[in-house]
Amino acid sequence: MPEHQDPFLTLTPLGGCGEIGLNCTLWSTPAGSVLVDCGLMFPDDYHLGVDVVIPRLEYILAQKERMLGIVLTHGHEDHIGALPWLLPYLQVPIYGSRFTLALVESKLREHNLLDRVRLVTVGPEKPCPIGDMVFHFFPVCHSIIEGYGLGVETPAGRVVHTGDFKIDPDPIDGHFTDLEAFRGFAQEDGVDLLLSDSTNIEREGFSVSEREIQTTFTRIFSQAKGRVIITLFSSHIQRIQQVFDIAARFGRKVAVSGRSLMHNVDLARELGYLRILGGTYVDAADIGGMADENVVLLVTGSQGEPFSALSRIASGEHKLLDIHPGDTVIMSSRFIPGNTRAITRLINNLYRLGAEVYYDKVQAIHASGHAHREELRLMLQTVRPRHFVPVHGEYRHLVKHSRLAVECGVPPECSLILEDGDPLTLTRDGVRREAHINVESVLVDGKGVGDVGQSVLRERHILGGEGMVVVVMVVDENIWEILVGPDIVSKGFVFEQHYNHVLEDAKCIILDLFENIPPGDVTYLQDRIRSTLRRFFRKVLERDPVVVPMVTVV
Repeated sequence: MPEHQDPFLTLTPLGGCGEIGLNCTLWSTPAGSVLVDCGLMFPDDYHLGVDVVIPRLEYILAQKERMLGIVLTHGHEDHIGALPWLLPYLQVPIYGSRFTLALVESKLREHNLLDRVRLVTVGPEKPCPIGDMVFHFFPVCHSIIEGYGLGVETPAGRVVHTGDFKIDPDPIDGHFTDLEAFRGFAQEDGVDLLLSDSTNIEREGFSVSEREIQTTFTRIFSQAKGRVIITLFSSHIQRIQQVFDIAARFGRKVAVSGRSLMHNVDLARELGYLRILGGTYVDAADIGGMADENVVLLVTGSQGEPFSALSRIASGEHKLLDIHPGDTVIMSSRFIPGNTRAITRLINNLYRLGAEVYYDKVQAIHASGHAHREELRLMLQTVRPRHFVPVHGEYRHLVKHSRLAVECGVPPECSLILEDGDPLTLTRDGVRREAHINVESVLVDGKGVGDVGQSVLRERHILGGEGMVVVVMVVDENIWEILVGPDIVSKGFVFEQHYNHVLEDAKCIILDLFENIPPGDVTYLQDRIRSTLRRFFRKVLERDPVVVPMVTVV
């Protein structure tokens, strides 16, 4: 980090600027550094075998002595999910809302990290000083309860970070975005810098209100003759509350299936965020004797995950639940890119079993938690920033949001697009860009962190697309003769019985090669087998499998 004599704030995005997810930004001042959010991203289709993607944390750990704390805007995985990979090496306080910290506590307990950190509950009622910055927390409406936007007094000026938000004019249960708090923080002359959620910049107008979803749910419940099965994001406590309220109104019992959903329901009840009328919530094992018209199932699986409750129900693999003809299934979430094929396959299976399925493309059953274009405009007009940085979006989202800021009066040279690894320094005289740093994200596969890179992914794609051929031979070291083999095993390459003649020809090629290899040169033999068989298979079958020679010398 560069040295400055004057007061400064340097923002270093480690994730979230150029992709949806992975939100993580380091805020550095003369007194130290604060990490705002520490999220993960779920893998794309080309991340074969990868479990999650996390930010590159080395930059944070390289200055761990300067770290003052971690501030969390809300409890979604793309904002808190990478904490278990950071906290074994960093012991600083974590600041967040009561519900956000409850989710963090559960996550850290699962990873045996809870005793390493101090969780500090914050709220809109009291500013929180950290080093030479003072954090103000503004309630925002989002698809999870107790999310906050940030108003931060820094040595270089006043900065607003919206967090993930939408502006719902008629919110349910008071889950609103406090524009007056944002306006009050901005004061009459506006803020020095605004960082704002860009996810839905391409969607015109205003987002759908949660109250509209409530109306749609009520109508579907009134028309449903059999069971109602609802799948949604397990952290969407507001919508879970709606399900229990509407079920009680229609005299239905609600059973929950899915580990994350059951955990969040129990957690929200324990903390008082979820109110359930007595007798409405029942165990899934107890619904067998109930009439279909008296049952609601709340299940995981909104993204077609193969081991989720809904997928297991649809495939007949759930030990307690199955699909009945006449069931109504509500998939109350958006289709996340990359999951569309799995979701549509699940929907087709549900229809085959006699269910009626409602999903976002055919019914208004999901409201995004992210502001649409006119809401983003309203936020810009509320805080009137002198400088603007769009965050939480892919590059095209950042560009379009930057243009919107210019429309709202931000000078073009002050509407800045940052990508991950592009630090920006705010001083009392303006802003300047700093040298780019390497923050290439890290792939987590099982217990391996960072050991899977592009070369491994390429090999996995080749294996998935072309298959593998294993050549097994045992050679006598002294007389340089083949004792066993060559045997050829095909995995994902060809059906051996149908292409046995091709594999036999390959064996003959190997025998010819062996005759021309200097005795004892096993490495050269393996290289020649690999290259020659690849050429042979490309010529004969137009396929290019991974060839693995296994030559054992005895």
